[in-house]
Amino acid sequence: MGVTIKQAALIVGGLGVLSFIFGVIAENKKPAAGTPIPGKDSVLCKYPSDPSVALGYLSVSFLILSSFAGYWSLFYPYKGKSVPHSVLFQSTSFTIFFSIAWFTGGLAATLLLWPTITEHLHLTRNVHHNLETQCPTAKTGLLGGGAFVSLDSALFWLVALMLADNARQDHFDQVENGIKA
Repeated sequence: MGVTIKQAALIVGGLGVLSFIFGVIAENKKPAAGTPIPGKDSVLCKYPSDPSVALGYLSVSFLILSSFAGYWSLFYPYKGKSVPHSVLFQSTSFTIFFSIAWFTGGLAATLLLWPTITEHLHLTRNVHHNLETQCPTAKTGLLGGGAFVSLDSALFWLVALMLADNARQDHFDQVENGIKA
């Protein structure tokens, strides 16, 4: 038994929602700053325990899975019938939404990875030789923004899937009626 379009849409949407949720929670759990502990010739930054780095990486993982599932769902041969890619890309709307889905996925990955990696570096490289350091954390708002763009990406994949389904149905109607595309 193959995958249906509804199942593919639920997978893409579900993974996108999970990416969104993990990104928003990561933003909310991120500490505002660390506590500087002065030493003899360095400052040790003590950060409170928080799951923001792990949640950020989870958000990125679900974004990648959602984008992969979205791309896969467009070209999957539903009911054993595949459609040439050229048929799908003849639709201007499909091409636009396909491109926007890729762009927003890349933007979301950037917005999620940047603060996650930065925060990870702050936590692991917490000894500073500048005695004036204030123990910074990653820029506030990027994880939350990335989470919203991640959700947008999943929604654009779903719109592209609907447009691909319409193009697929039109193609098979033309084939059945003997009309050359």
